[in-house]
Amino acid sequence: MKMLARSRLFAPLFVGLTSSAWLALWVWDAGPYARYLRHASWAELPLVGTICREVPGASLTIAALLHSAAWLLMIAAMMLPSAFPLFDTFRRMTVARDNRRTLMALLIVGYATTWALFGVVAHGFDAALHLVADKVPSLLVNGWLIGAAIVALAGLYQFSSLKHRCLDKCRSPLMFIAEHWRGKSARRESFVLGISHGAFCIGCCWALMLLMFAIGTGSVGWMLALGAIMSAEKNFRWGRSIGKPLGVALLAWSAWIVVQHARIV
Repeated sequence: MKMLARSRLFAPLFVGLTSSAWLALWVWDAGPYARYLRHASWAELPLVGTICREVPGASLTIAALLHSAAWLLMIAAMMLPSAFPLFDTFRRMTVARDNRRTLMALLIVGYATTWALFGVVAHGFDAALHLVADKVPSLLVNGWLIGAAIVALAGLYQFSSLKHRCLDKCRSPLMFIAEHWRGKSARRESFVLGISHGAFCIGCCWALMLLMFAIGTGSVGWMLALGAIMSAEKNFRWGRSIGKPLGVALLAWSAWIVVQHARIV
């Protein structure tokens, strides 16, 4: 009876965790540190700016901590709902084990680790683009070209076979667990399972996630919209039908950006 009661609590707790992440992002976006999400200068931020100016090395450390905290909040808010079928299937498969909570925690940590590594790469790529733009005046003036290219890339990727192969893996959680988890070295396999699923999840969604950098990572509305699209793609039967119309829409958006700026020129 206790096991059944705990099973019924899993979905509400998962919803509560995801909702808390969205609430934290909304509060952050509405607070005095909202500019941080939009790549503000650290010297402009209250309190943090003072620390960065007075303590050697503090700027880099605080930047890394805040970037990491914001990115993990975004992942919790946007990607955990799309991975719920895997977590729930894994919970049911390990419900009789005494260490089931530890195994679930390792699965989630593995999943988050993969997305954290992707965040490092994505933020590094974004920082490199800003550095190049600062040194090339023509690129800085025509920064909209980078935005249009990212939107077009996201649109084209919707038609790629790689995306659909990764999507198939994510849409079949039971088969995925059967392929990657035997339960012999349960803790290690749980962590690796989370990493593996996170890798395929990135394979599905990396191009759409890059839109966050083109649009601005502080836009909670865009995060909510993209998170809903990615969850629908992976969790609903009709999700596969979203891909091509979304790809066409993104390509049209990229073309519109080009046309609008061509008129100005």
